[in-house]
Amino acid sequence: MLAGMFLTKESRRAGRAVALLALLLPLTLLAGCGGVREGEVGKRELILATTTSTQDSGLLDEWIPMFEKAYPYSVKVIAVGSGQAMEMGRNGECDVMLVHSPAAEEEMVAQGYAVGREAVMHNDFVIVGPAADPARIRGKTSAKEAFAAVASSGSKFVSRGDDSGTHARELAVWKAAGIAPQGDWYVESGRGMGDTLRIASEERAYTLSDRGTYLGMKSQLELEVLVEGDTALFNTYHVMVVNPERHPDANSEGARAFAAFVTGREAQEFLEVFGLDRYGEPLFFPDAL
Repeated sequence: MLAGMFLTKESRRAGRAVALLALLLPLTLLAGCGGVREGEVGKRELILATTTSTQDSGLLDEWIPMFEKAYPYSVKVIAVGSGQAMEMGRNGECDVMLVHSPAAEEEMVAQGYAVGREAVMHNDFVIVGPAADPARIRGKTSAKEAFAAVASSGSKFVSRGDDSGTHARELAVWKAAGIAPQGDWYVESGRGMGDTLRIASEERAYTLSDRGTYLGMKSQLELEVLVEGDTALFNTYHVMVVNPERHPDANSEGARAFAAFVTGREAQEFLEVFGLDRYGEPLFFPDAL
């Protein structure tokens, strides 16, 4: 009787094995579900809508692993133009935005679609073109004068034409120059910054680019910086969280964590050296230190 009241060592081991299997089975099933990616069990997905410049420059390749290491979120990046990124935010198709179209950003906040807008970093736009420079704009200090020269010479200009922050800035420069660009010389790529630079290089054309993406792709292009330094070409990036009152299903906690990360010391100090070893200058400058 007493012997039947106690489990043998082998029986206890078998019992622990069954208990362990029962514990691990739900996790195994969870890992196989579409909602959690392999190797990231327990991490909640965070959707970041951002500009192609943050991706094409290589910055997100560095920042995202840093963030995921420190926070329990797995980031899905959707890199489009700023206009498209903000439209995703309006529609509740992302959780957080990192964009560079200040007037449109302010309007989005005023309309109640985004909250917590904070400055993250800046660089500048540059006008690039072929070394031959048929429009003779090299060294000009005024962006609108350079654009006017391109238009009057009929030299080819490639526009992103994608409602991005870069496209918005380009249109503002044309407006300041009193020109409505049209004709065979003016081509809209409808693509991101990287693809637009490649097209401009292949076509020996001019384009407006953020400096970071241009430097990141410089070795692949036959384009040179011809005009820079005009205050009209200043380029600033902000982070915004999708308003949870508009979209209760948004991952607001993760969005706030990402905003805190990109404006925090680790990410901001990283900006001071990102690109320095390869290009001799940082690709972005911190605005939240």
